[in-house]
Amino acid sequence: MTALVASNLKGKTSVLELITWCLRGAPRAKLQGDVRRWLTRLELDATIAGQPMGFRLSLTPEVLLSGVVFTAPTADQLTSRDGTAGGSGLLALIETDNEDDFAVKVAELMLDRLDLQPIVNKFTTAERVRTQTHGWPSYYSAIYLQLGRDRPLLGNQKMAGLAGRLLQVFLDLPATAVLARVKATHDVLQAEADKQSENTKRAVAGRADERTRVEKALDEARKSLTQLQEAAPGPDLTELADKSARLARQVADAQDEQAEINRGYREARRIRQLDEKALNDMRESEVARLLFHGLNPSACPRCETPISGDRRQAERDVHRCAVCTTEVAGAENEDEAVEVEAKERVEGSKTAEKVAKQALETAKADLIRLTAELQAVQVNLRTASTAKASRDRIAAEVEVARWEGALQVLPKLPDTSTGNGDVTLTVLKAAAKVLESESRGAASQLFADLNAEIVDLAHHFGMTALESVEIDRAAHLKVIKGGGAEKPFVDQDPGAQLRLRVAVIVALLRVGARYGISTHPGLILIDSPKAEEIQYADAAVIFRELNRLATAEGLQVLLTTADFQLAAETLPAECVIAAKPGDPLW
Repeated sequence: MTALVASNLKGKTSVLELITWCLRGAPRAKLQGDVRRWLTRLELDATIAGQPMGFRLSLTPEVLLSGVVFTAPTADQLTSRDGTAGGSGLLALIETDNEDDFAVKVAELMLDRLDLQPIVNKFTTAERVRTQTHGWPSYYSAIYLQLGRDRPLLGNQKMAGLAGRLLQVFLDLPATAVLARVKATHDVLQAEADKQSENTKRAVAGRADERTRVEKALDEARKSLTQLQEAAPGPDLTELADKSARLARQVADAQDEQAEINRGYREARRIRQLDEKALNDMRESEVARLLFHGLNPSACPRCETPISGDRRQAERDVHRCAVCTTEVAGAENEDEAVEVEAKERVEGSKTAEKVAKQALETAKADLIRLTAELQAVQVNLRTASTAKASRDRIAAEVEVARWEGALQVLPKLPDTSTGNGDVTLTVLKAAAKVLESESRGAASQLFADLNAEIVDLAHHFGMTALESVEIDRAAHLKVIKGGGAEKPFVDQDPGAQLRLRVAVIVALLRVGARYGISTHPGLILIDSPKAEEIQYADAAVIFRELNRLATAEGLQVLLTTADFQLAAETLPAECVIAAKPGDPLW
């Protein structure tokens, strides 16, 4: 039991808020800005679940420079270290220079050390049902008691049934956190399934109405077309138009084919002409060669340089031309072979030209035939479309086609299933039922014992008129006073609410000790309890009883007060840290 005693606005609340910063991982709004601005160093040593831990924060007014949490074999070793890991058996658990990261890591560390699970619940917005996860800050709100009429029995959030979840966790009811998660997940999935089913029903109904409208319009269009066909029978204009389009495509294809064949024919003719020219050139060259070989020039016919005797001798010995020194041996045999090859090419090119010409004539005939058919169909189409009845029938045919197309893009939607075929939802619902049954079975005796302990503690706190209380799994507390008057917790005066809040926490510890339950951390922080409209005598009773319970139940209580006399008269001196009246606490 520790009481921080000082005049108002002298730093009592700041001490609780700085402890909160370390243990919670993040400061709360109650830590005044002027206090934070001059802080540069914050140290807290604590034993958490039997493990000594040191919290070391280096600060500036704007940001966290470093946040370190380390552990040591003994609590004495914590005081000699500044938070650096290594040496003397110290082990760093958290090291970070980011304020948000420090808060996340402290929350994870505390949940792990205290063996607590995040609490998941559902909440509903205008659009959908969502899940919300409550972690260490929510548990911490049941340690730092939130006073005031607008506060729930446990914690600081009245919505989403969080107070009941905290109560069930602190009573160690089987699988409380798992049950909450299962229920929240089931509710979210069920809401999504219901919304999807409703949307599907609306879509099916809307689609059915739209198909009915289109089918009715299609029937009327078909009736109009039938009446026009019976009144003015004639060629089917749609068929004529389709045939005209088909023949137009065939004519275009035939024109392209004829042009392609014509190009092939011209190319074959060009090749044949080239082959014939090559044969003529070869024959003329042979004649010229024979003519020039019979000559015996004495000088170069171009520059008139005399031909030497050595060149003439070389012409006779090695068959090298005396004028240009080119090899001339064997030319006669080669010329014969070349001429034969050239004649064969000429024959082949003539044959190819003939085949191409025949294909061109066939293509021309096909084009003429298709063009004539197209012209005949177009004449019939123009003749039929001149009549007003034909135009009306075309419009009716288009109308029928339009409604048929509209009906095709509106297929029937499958009907929604009335049963719940979702395996996941079925499993979650069954799991919640099993967990709920197990939890209720374990809770019956626990809640009976808890009610008895709350009444006993409230009597010690001065609520002598209290006859009984009934607390349920949602942390709703029914208070029955003398004469059977029954009021809920929220209708009690602030002093009674404070007594009952403390009584519930201590009752949880008592029942936990009896059943071997250790889920509550065993720490209570109370800021200025006397401010809650508590008379001096009642406050003295509360202070003495809290001191007794702290020793008897293994509870650590840290509270503040501005009443120097109250602390001095009700608590041992070693339990009081007091400043001089008017001086700051620290």
